[in-house]
Amino acid sequence: MVTCIIVFWVCFFLVFYTYIGYGIILGILVKLKKLFQSSSKFDKKDFLPEVTFVVAAYNEEGWIEDKIANGLEFDYPKDKIHFLFVTDGSNDSTPQRIEKYNFPNNVQWSLHHRPERRGKIAAVERIMPFIKTPITIFTDANTMVNPQAIRNIVSHYQDPKVGAVAGEKRITMSEKDAANSAGEGMYWKYESLLKKWDSELYSAAGAAGELFSIRTDLYEPVLHDTLIEDFVMTHQIVMRGYTIKYEPQAYAVESASASVEEELKRKVRISAGGIQASVRLYPLYNFFKYGIFTFQFVSHRILRWTLTPIALLVLFLANIYLSINTNHWFYDFFLMGQVAFYLLAFFGYLVRNRETKIKILFIPYYFCMMNYSVYKGFFRYIRGNQSVVWEKAKRADEKVSA
Repeated sequence: MVTCIIVFWVCFFLVFYTYIGYGIILGILVKLKKLFQSSSKFDKKDFLPEVTFVVAAYNEEGWIEDKIANGLEFDYPKDKIHFLFVTDGSNDSTPQRIEKYNFPNNVQWSLHHRPERRGKIAAVERIMPFIKTPITIFTDANTMVNPQAIRNIVSHYQDPKVGAVAGEKRITMSEKDAANSAGEGMYWKYESLLKKWDSELYSAAGAAGELFSIRTDLYEPVLHDTLIEDFVMTHQIVMRGYTIKYEPQAYAVESASASVEEELKRKVRISAGGIQASVRLYPLYNFFKYGIFTFQFVSHRILRWTLTPIALLVLFLANIYLSINTNHWFYDFFLMGQVAFYLLAFFGYLVRNRETKIKILFIPYYFCMMNYSVYKGFFRYIRGNQSVVWEKAKRADEKVSA
C-alpha cells in the first residue's frame, strides 16, 4: 500500500510539473530576472546583414508561387536577401514554376533541384556549401511569413552568444473549428508562451521547422536518419556554447491539419524523432556543463517524450487501486476527475470532425492524442521503421494546382 501511495504521488507531481508546474516556475523565474536585470534591446533599423532565405519544397506546386510572392514582400533590403529554393525529389511542376516566375531584377535567387528524393536533411546538407551569407533562414513552402520577420530575426544576432533564432509557428483558427484545428491552435498558443519565457530566461529549447535561422558558420550536418532535423540542428549549436532565441514577431502561419488522423500522423513522427533526439543529445543532460539550459531542456522537452506519458497511465492505475483499497476521500475524488477527463476526451473523439464554437471541449482529446502519439512513436523508433523522408500531413486549406 505504501509503495502504491508513493508511486501515485510521484506520478502526480511528474504530470503536474510537466504540463503546468514548469510553466508556473518558468514564469516566476522570468519575472525575477526582469526585476534584477534589464533586458537588452537591439537595433532593428540599422543592423542589416545579408541573409539567405531557404525554402524547402517537395511537390508544392499549389503553394510555391504564393510563397515567392510572400517573400518578395519582406520589409528588408532586397539586395541583402538571397532566395534559395531546394526542390529535390519533386515530380510535379514546382521547379518549373520557380524557374518561370517573374522575379524583379533586383532580387537574387537560385534554384537547386535533383530528381532523387532523399529527404530534407540530405537536401539541406547539399545546398549549405552554396550559402555565403552570415545568416541562413529556413522555412517551409506552405507557410506564409510576416513582412517584418527577417528584420526581427536578425536583430538578435547582434548578441555574439546567439547561435540560432526560432520564429513562431501560428495556426489559423476560425470561429468554429473541428477538434484538430481547435486543439492544435490552442496547443501552439501555450507552446509559444513557454518558448517566449524560455528565451527570456536563457535559451529556447529548439525551433520549429516552419521558420528558424542559424549562424551559417555554425551549421553542422546531422545524421541522415534524423527525424526532426531542425530540433537536432539547433541543439548541436547549443552544445557549442551558444543560445537559441525565440522571436514571436517573426512568425509563419499555416492552417491546421486537415483531420485528426493527419495531425496524429504528424505527431507520431515528431514523437519518434523526439525520443531519438532524447538519446542522441544526451550530453545536454550534464547540468554541471550546461546549467540552466539542462533544466529547460529536460523540463520542456524530454519529460514529454519519455517519463510523463508513462506516468499518466501509471497514475490512473494507481488511483484505481488506492480508491478501492483506502477510505481516503481524495483518491475517490481524484479518480472521478480522471474518469471525467477521459470521458471528455472520448466525447471529443466522437465529435472530432464536427465544427464548434466551444473549443475547450477538444483540449482533453488533443491532450490524450498527443500522449498516445508518444507511445506509438516509441514503438516506431525501437523498430526503426519511421522513414526519414517526410510524409506530408494534409492541411485544412490544401491547395490543388490548376
